[in-house]
Amino acid sequence: MLNRSILLTLLCSLGLALAAPASAQTVYKHVDANGQVSYSDQARPGARVFHVIQPGQGLRSLRPLSTPRREALDPRVHLDTVKHAGGDTLRVRNDLFAPVEIELRLEDVANVSGAPERPLRWVLPPRSQIRLLTLAPRDPAQPLRYTPKLSHALGDPRLLPKPHRYPLPWSGGPFRQSQGANGQYSHFTAKGRYAVDIAMPEGTPIRAAREGVVVSTYNDQAGAKPEPGGNHVRILHDDGTMGVYLHLQQGSVQVASGQRVRAGTPIARSGNTGRSSGPHLHFVVQRNVGLAVESIPFRFAQPVNSRPELAVGGED
Repeated sequence: MLNRSILLTLLCSLGLALAAPASAQTVYKHVDANGQVSYSDQARPGARVFHVIQPGQGLRSLRPLSTPRREALDPRVHLDTVKHAGGDTLRVRNDLFAPVEIELRLEDVANVSGAPERPLRWVLPPRSQIRLLTLAPRDPAQPLRYTPKLSHALGDPRLLPKPHRYPLPWSGGPFRQSQGANGQYSHFTAKGRYAVDIAMPEGTPIRAAREGVVVSTYNDQAGAKPEPGGNHVRILHDDGTMGVYLHLQQGSVQVASGQRVRAGTPIARSGNTGRSSGPHLHFVVQRNVGLAVESIPFRFAQPVNSRPELAVGGED
């Protein structure tokens, strides 16, 4: 994905005026087989319309193609209410292959005994459940009234990341980094601030950068929707961090949730799915920082534009 400030520089080099144009101007984007992205005001075979600058808009009208969205809660973490003669018992079940931090709040409470004054937080192990509360009516002749609100985040925030140098998670190359940490095009949210995008041809073998347990995969997406990240693999490492591989080729994922993989294990092939500006791998390391999953800084074991066969990974 391309940094917007770089894009503006490129457009200026094409002769597109920074001032508002007198007539509409069309900017074309071309992506070659190696994921190299170029922009021009001249159409060429395989190019697509990237943006039309209307009179009076100028380059200020340019905006990133993707916008952040709030991630939906995973349905595999859910609240069950068991009703019995004494009242209600609230249980939370985690069907994921990773721990989750949960928070339960009760709102609109009336005629309830046993309701906590503050939200309850707990770290629920993989594939487990817990009884959080039993509520009883203060007046048995009247019904219980309350609204439960469950929030959760993947991972255990009590674990602290250990220093680690990540081998390059692909075969072949050398390739180039098309966007790095704090990239203004799309790496400006908490979940992706320290991500890197590596331009590479579709079908490039992708390998696990670190040993861990596969906690989620997506393998069926052909184009830009429904997932902005396209097909993906998420691997939970032993120190609570997670390696996430996005925009993978449809049908290429070779691992399954619950599977433990070693560093270097083939997991998928690179693609161009989701809201992608061209064929590339989006790689990010994340952790639960307290009821929120965010990206964290990491280091590769060698320069991105070198061949991964020369990598030396492992702990610092």
